[in-house]
Amino acid sequence: MEKSIAENQILNSHMLFFDPINKVADIRLDSKGGYAGVYYRSVKPGVKVLENGDAEFTFYAPDAKQVQVAGIGGYMGSEKHDMQPCGDGYWSVTVSGIPAGFHYHEYFVDGNRCINPDAPVGYGCFYAINYFEMPDNDSDFYLMKNVPHGDVRMELYRSSVTGRMKACWVYTPPGYEEHPEKEYPVLYIQHGVGEDETGWIWQGKANLIADNLLAESACRSMLIVMNAGYAFVEGKESVFFPGDFDSELINDCIPFVEKKYRVLPGRENRAVAGLSLGSTQAFSIAMHHTDLFASLGVFSGGLPITRPEYDYTAFFNDAEEINRTFRVFFVSCGEQEPMCEPTMEKMDELKRAGAHVTPYHHPGYHCWDTWRYSLRSFLPLLFAE
Repeated sequence: MEKSIAENQILNSHMLFFDPINKVADIRLDSKGGYAGVYYRSVKPGVKVLENGDAEFTFYAPDAKQVQVAGIGGYMGSEKHDMQPCGDGYWSVTVSGIPAGFHYHEYFVDGNRCINPDAPVGYGCFYAINYFEMPDNDSDFYLMKNVPHGDVRMELYRSSVTGRMKACWVYTPPGYEEHPEKEYPVLYIQHGVGEDETGWIWQGKANLIADNLLAESACRSMLIVMNAGYAFVEGKESVFFPGDFDSELINDCIPFVEKKYRVLPGRENRAVAGLSLGSTQAFSIAMHHTDLFASLGVFSGGLPITRPEYDYTAFFNDAEEINRTFRVFFVSCGEQEPMCEPTMEKMDELKRAGAHVTPYHHPGYHCWDTWRYSLRSFLPLLFAE
């Protein structure tokens, strides 16, 4: 088989699910071995949040000797919880005291890490991984509500850096198709290490956050573009930045978006943001291209003024220059992140010097809850008329 066929990118591209079914299909035969129909039976959900706020974990492993479940740091912690046989080949355990929020977690069968096919699966930490949501009554800003909804479209463009095709997700706000005369500003927003362009949709709920804010007239209608921030080139070692995503965004993605979509021209109508690694990418891109971006959001990235690749100390010692360059300079952290205190102190120092910067912090770890709250606070600041 030709290499170009065997390695075609689409062969490894798969969508997961929107509405979990928790059913399996049994094909039944009649007494003569003929087809008698398909029957659907329920399976136990891998994770179920109980009314009292506990979480019940279930795993089907009829031949296992030991089954465990554990979080990956953050709210749930990484303690392994022993599951017990509960009949029909299933194991289960109920865990109390898990705080509200988004939780990556792992299952271990006889010491081997496994995916639970009956629990939600996403892409994070560089591999397919189970997750669940522990809801609360104060975090409905990212839930699906009966409001007008925008569209999320997968677009393909060619990277001049890697020579490969790239996928980006583009959120268009409600009314985009109904008002062909209208043009929109654009936010380019990046994921973190181990995630990809799907993260801000499936884990981050960016489209729903925007829908709900727009329904409240709390932010301006905009496009949101979500890219994979990896631009690896074979033979070149990447240390922190995963290749030259800067060039890919500026030379390939932005021209593609601005040719296909109705966008407003000018730096005042472009913003760039990101979380963790993506926040440092966004910071570097904004600082390298102040002619293209007037707004910047740094979520859980500290305040990376100096790195081996650059040094912007002089710029950030000049409050007037900051104000001339950025209409919005937003930096956020989760309060349980080690970087939070020194980052907020530096932001307060910039404010005292006269810089128009926006610090934001919220209870949380280095996880999607923090970044959802960050996005909710960031979007209303953008593209004020």
